[in-house]
Amino acid sequence: MGQDNFTPQKRSSTGGGLTTTNDVAAAGGRTRGFPGMPRGRQIHKTFNNIKITILCGFVTILVLRGTIGVGNLGSSEAEAVNQNLIEETNRILAEIRSDSDPTDPDEPPETEINPNITYTLGPKISDWNQQRKVWLSQNPEFPNFVNGKARILLVTGSPPNPCDNAIGDHYLLKAIKNKIDYCRLHGIEIVYNMAHLDRELAGYWAKLPLIRRLMLSHPEVEWIWWMDSDAFFTDMVFEIPLSKYDKYNLVVHGYPDLMFEQKSWIALNTGSFLFRNCQWSLDLLDAWAPMGPKGPIREEAGKVLTANLKGRPAFEADDQSALIYLLLSQKDQWMDKVFLENQYYLHGYWAGLVDRYEEMMEKYHPGLGDERWPFVTHFVGCKPCGSYGDYPVERCLRSMQRAFNFADNQVLKLYGFRHRGLLGPNIKRIRNETVTPLEIVDQLDIRRSAHGKSESQS
Repeated sequence: MGQDNFTPQKRSSTGGGLTTTNDVAAAGGRTRGFPGMPRGRQIHKTFNNIKITILCGFVTILVLRGTIGVGNLGSSEAEAVNQNLIEETNRILAEIRSDSDPTDPDEPPETEINPNITYTLGPKISDWNQQRKVWLSQNPEFPNFVNGKARILLVTGSPPNPCDNAIGDHYLLKAIKNKIDYCRLHGIEIVYNMAHLDRELAGYWAKLPLIRRLMLSHPEVEWIWWMDSDAFFTDMVFEIPLSKYDKYNLVVHGYPDLMFEQKSWIALNTGSFLFRNCQWSLDLLDAWAPMGPKGPIREEAGKVLTANLKGRPAFEADDQSALIYLLLSQKDQWMDKVFLENQYYLHGYWAGLVDRYEEMMEKYHPGLGDERWPFVTHFVGCKPCGSYGDYPVERCLRSMQRAFNFADNQVLKLYGFRHRGLLGPNIKRIRNETVTPLEIVDQLDIRRSAHGKSESQS
């Protein structure tokens, strides 16, 4: 497994980490021209300057065109047009020169990550189970089990800035609406995060510090359930069989043969997984995080992952590959508490599902959760919020609309409506109003099949 190249280390203030290039190590990660600025920040600043230069040239052209084009207008109107252009330019420049600019006087200088010190998520906690047990006993109004069911917190999120593609924000709204609907129907709490809690763990890695913080801040939660923003619930009836995982602390969609025989980089998917709130999970997060800091550490770790995982392209370390590598290289330490789930679609790859929804509606029914009626449809490779992706944007957005409507029909059914089709926003009535509406509730309410019987006080 190439463990000689990369060995996750215990927490310490000294000691080796990932091997980095000699020039970076010798310079301490800083450049000669800017002794007070990390190399990564200098590159970021250079790109911003290039963007500003291009933008200024573009605006100059617009101003000239505007001046020529409004020659027939009065001078005051021409000045108003030019003033609007200037204001818009200043707005865009302000966004580019945001608080991420290392020269911002209001921001304290960032310290460069030392590649020779193992990165940590925070202070080492070794008695979390005992701390949590005491807290739960002292706060009975916050139980970790409600009506016999473990309390779950669903966690998702998106970057703090607007999407590159304007329509991406609309589809993020659809995705969070879908998750809120599922959580409301199944008594699950939900957190939507838009803050980077750790500047070093950006991108795919941002979930790790968030999960750790939520575990420590919500001891009443038994399971933390991470779900990517581009994943949709498409079976609104199906419930995760938590009793199946009584002896496990991590539940993730995966395949043992791909994991242990082929050592594939897609053996599991971290777009949707569950962590039990316990000491074991904190320890795994601690062991998982050291490959994540951006810059030389993540780049060097990516080389190790590509060399050891079948089919992995050459790119910087991602959280999914790092978890697979960790579980393979330290199998005896972790795998007895990891459940690789593939009996239902905790993660369902969208490309093979979205065009079969009509067939599913004709032959099957919600509540199955597997290939007949997928629990989760995950749009891996689609970047509706970004400016690039592995698939054409039109195909991705069309497919996401189909997934949303497919799921939303299951919610609207209780109210007597459904979408006219899987591609449009319009709905139609599917039954008439009645003077005995509670009979319909008894027949169609998803909450009834999800929660079973319980008593209510009047």
